[in-house]
Amino acid sequence: MAATQIKGLGDIDKSYDGSQLRVGIVHARWNDKVIAALVDGAKSKLAAMGVPESNIFLTTVPGSYELPFGTKVLYDAHKGKETELDAIISIGVLIKGHTMHFEYISDAVSHGLMRTQFDLGIPVIFGLLTCLTEEQALERAGLVVNEEGASHSHNHGEDWGAAAVEMAYKNKHHVL
Repeated sequence: MAATQIKGLGDIDKSYDGSQLRVGIVHARWNDKVIAALVDGAKSKLAAMGVPESNIFLTTVPGSYELPFGTKVLYDAHKGKETELDAIISIGVLIKGHTMHFEYISDAVSHGLMRTQFDLGIPVIFGLLTCLTEEQALERAGLVVNEEGASHSHNHGEDWGAAAVEMAYKNKHHVL
């Protein structure tokens, strides 16, 4: 299958220094193969933008529905400490089945994460894949390869890492 989506965020307006930022990642445990690749992509991009590994804090929740609450708990665990977070990336994967479950969870998590970032006052990066098929999820996690074994798709976790650094920097320095 050929990858059809546009890769990445496009050019950002400047290079952001993430060396002083602290970023949390909360991820669901459903669809572990896809989640692991997305988390790795986010961590890789955070590192490439200067965020030290010691400033990346990971935690898990059972599923995507729990992401908004898990995001708040992760934030609260670091609030007022030397490790207070500048941004959180919330990562989950929902794959449509034959019932309305997909629509209800997608809607609830989307609204919950939006509300959470305003309640916390820091960027919460929307890392929720809402896919119609497992193949779409694999493609968006960068797990589709061609016959030679080369990556044939784009890992959206990288975009979420870049977005976390950009938005945390802008929030911290009050620039947009």
